[in-house]
Amino acid sequence: MKLTNTTLALRPITPKDLPFLSGVYASTREAEMERVPFWTDLMKKEFLRSQFEAQHEYYQKNYTGAEFWVIEFEKKSVGRLYLHENFQGKGMRIIDISILPQYRNRGFGQAIFKDLMDRAAHLERPLTIHVEAFNPAKNLYTRLGFKKISETNGVYHLMEWRHTI
Repeated sequence: MKLTNTTLALRPITPKDLPFLSGVYASTREAEMERVPFWTDLMKKEFLRSQFEAQHEYYQKNYTGAEFWVIEFEKKSVGRLYLHENFQGKGMRIIDISILPQYRNRGFGQAIFKDLMDRAAHLERPLTIHVEAFNPAKNLYTRLGFKKISETNGVYHLMEWRHTI
């Protein structure tokens, strides 16, 4: 998939990217790790590594046909985008999008979302993503026109965007 922001690019993940991807994952849980002050840094690191490995294995096994990309900014790895263009034959599913903290709030996520929305409109498919209720990215999704269509355990919201004419 080509992005309209020419400073950004997507490239398929490789086994060499696993340490980077683990770091991206860990960055999404920094605030959570601050709430466990009795854990040592090593305990936190090992916990996050094991959680990343479990998540990675789950995604690889359960999203057959999905595309797993590293997001690059000016050829530097800055995040990840995991996408299934024909999830369950019902629509496009953003499995995960995460950008390292130092590259957030630069419009990268919004630019990628707009490209994904254009692609979904072209394919005449809804675009969905799960997000935790307290995740600040939920505000971006809402601004872009995503609507909550379901909730799991009061924590996970399934949000959907549909092209309207």
